[in-house]
Amino acid sequence: MASTSVGHGGGGAVDAAEGIDTAGIDVVDPRTNTTIGRVPDLSPEEVRAAVERARAAFGPWSALPYRERAEHVLAVRDGLLDRVDHLVDTIVSETGKLPAEALFTELMTACETIQYYARRGERFLRPQRVSSGLMGHKRAVRYFEPMGVVGVISPWNYPFILGMTPIISALFAGNTVVLKPSEVTPLTGRAIGELFAGTGSFPDIVQVVTGAGPTGEALVRSGVQKVCFTGSVRTGKRVMAAAADTLTPVLLELGGKDPMIVCEDADLDRAARGAVWGAFQNSGQTCMSVERVYVHEHVYDRFVAKVVANTRAIRQGVGEGHDIGSMTFPPQVEIVEKHLADAAEKGATVLTGGGRVPGRDGLWFEPTVLVDVDHDMAIMRDETFGPVLPIMKVRDEDEAIALANDSPYGLNSSVWTRDAARGEVLAQRIEAGNVCVNDVIVSYGVPDLPFGGVKESGLGRVHGPEGLREFVAAKSVLYDRFGLSREAWWFPAPKALTPMGKRMLRLRYRRGLGAKLRGLLG
Repeated sequence: MASTSVGHGGGGAVDAAEGIDTAGIDVVDPRTNTTIGRVPDLSPEEVRAAVERARAAFGPWSALPYRERAEHVLAVRDGLLDRVDHLVDTIVSETGKLPAEALFTELMTACETIQYYARRGERFLRPQRVSSGLMGHKRAVRYFEPMGVVGVISPWNYPFILGMTPIISALFAGNTVVLKPSEVTPLTGRAIGELFAGTGSFPDIVQVVTGAGPTGEALVRSGVQKVCFTGSVRTGKRVMAAAADTLTPVLLELGGKDPMIVCEDADLDRAARGAVWGAFQNSGQTCMSVERVYVHEHVYDRFVAKVVANTRAIRQGVGEGHDIGSMTFPPQVEIVEKHLADAAEKGATVLTGGGRVPGRDGLWFEPTVLVDVDHDMAIMRDETFGPVLPIMKVRDEDEAIALANDSPYGLNSSVWTRDAARGEVLAQRIEAGNVCVNDVIVSYGVPDLPFGGVKESGLGRVHGPEGLREFVAAKSVLYDRFGLSREAWWFPAPKALTPMGKRMLRLRYRRGLGAKLRGLLG
């Protein structure tokens, strides 16, 4: 099985282990190609030992009332606030993104998720009295119980938040966690572990194991009660296959080829700015990035002109005063180049950008806009996961919807129109787990909205009530209420049981009969 992979990668993305010497793992700053650290490549035995430490911590942790667990996680958030500078520097040095991107998309989103579950999560896990249906003399209750140890395998594109989100959810639900960060960004993973180890009286509830592919596979096969994987579709399928050997449940956040539909009545200035930000933020290395745009023919030329102008104004560099940084992983840059070459060979036209930034060391790739594209090109079918924006002209919204849904992916999408009702209708027609109307990407930042994909973009959800319940086992308990000496269907069976059952069947389920009986009774 391959490794933790390209975070939120997919068809075009490559797995990290394919480009890394696993004897020991050097950590490289992608902006300069300089080595900034080294982490061990842990063995399966060391992974199992970490799982056992987490398992030993599970009993005391799961026994805490929800509010006490929440206080502990809030204390971890306080520790995060004290370490903001260190965390931002670590994320930036491993990924090449800008400090503001690390601050807002990673640290702030994690804090918001903690606050959301601290305030509202207890209600989501409270025992629920439900209808007992035909057995009205019983009391039916649904309980939510923690599962045990959760294995989290996180990606390199958002190494902090995409590790923290499942960790936070699992802990609030009463589980303990073993985190395997991407081998491309393991220092951020270790920083997460330090946050939990250095706060409160439960230092073992989050264990961190570093390593490449075999380390990830060892975690999947280690006897954890659930695996949460974020990465490529290819590796996600391998994780699922490995987990199937022990029937370990999985939560998979996989790739996307997220479409943007621009209607003829859209606010073109806003739509063009949204497309540029949605495509190039984090150098396009986001599962929710705008990866293909379908524009109504009546506004196509004006929209393209605005997009090109906004793209050429992007400031690419290091630190404040810039808009985007570098890419993160060398094989991913090669995928971008491969997609662009395929598109050019098949007739696409590059309007701006198109290659690596000349004269710079590191993984710097120009923000690129191209037109004259179609679905015969990989750049419109496979996940590119880089700073590339292909734009296609369409006749009407029906063609746009058909093309948007012509994909094995279904993660995120966006619709742009001034007509709110039209936007709502189109959002319902798109095959995706998440849709933004007149905006892009930001749905992940709303913790009350469940986030996840359909089709090959994944299984399960994070955030919202659904995200917390991903990490519990539902237990059904049926209580006898009256203490009768026997039930009507116990042995010996009454002689009239079958005729009585037939009458009950007709009385209970024949449509309209209940209303007729009520009418007869006055």
